[in-house]
Amino acid sequence: MEAPLLLRIEGSHLPGRSCPAGPGFPGFENVHVGVQRKDRPGEVLGPTPGDAPGARWTLECTAAAEADGVAVRGPYVQNRLGGRFVYLSWGTVGADGLFTMFRRAKLMFADVDPAVLAAAVRSGHLTARLPLSDGGGRPLCARVRPPVIEWSAAVPERP
Repeated sequence: MEAPLLLRIEGSHLPGRSCPAGPGFPGFENVHVGVQRKDRPGEVLGPTPGDAPGARWTLECTAAAEADGVAVRGPYVQNRLGGRFVYLSWGTVGADGLFTMFRRAKLMFADVDPAVLAAAVRSGHLTARLPLSDGGGRPLCARVRPPVIEWSAAVPERP
């Protein structure tokens, strides 16, 4: 049986609107971050400027117990080999308002402690807190694992 689950993602320490070039990174201007819709890299929820003081997204999901654990589903939940996850997509926003992705961070549900995920299903809330810059001050990318990301079942405070 599926239960409603609100996923709240709270990002801090954004890298800035301008990201200079570096090794393996060409550099970008007018940088934004948002949550990628499933199978649609150009469609992001809540594009937030890279120089914002923080970023927050709330995703309406469902959760269901399966043989290998809890399966989280929703329009922003990807499902590939290796499990279910959410992409935070980094991109530029052109003068035409179009978002062009250049980098992504992957938030894997397999990295959530099973006890935390079970508690989240009971409470109806799962919260992820993470910095959005890497050690070099550039947009955080690749798989983001604890302790960089902190998962909890706490009901988030109202902004």
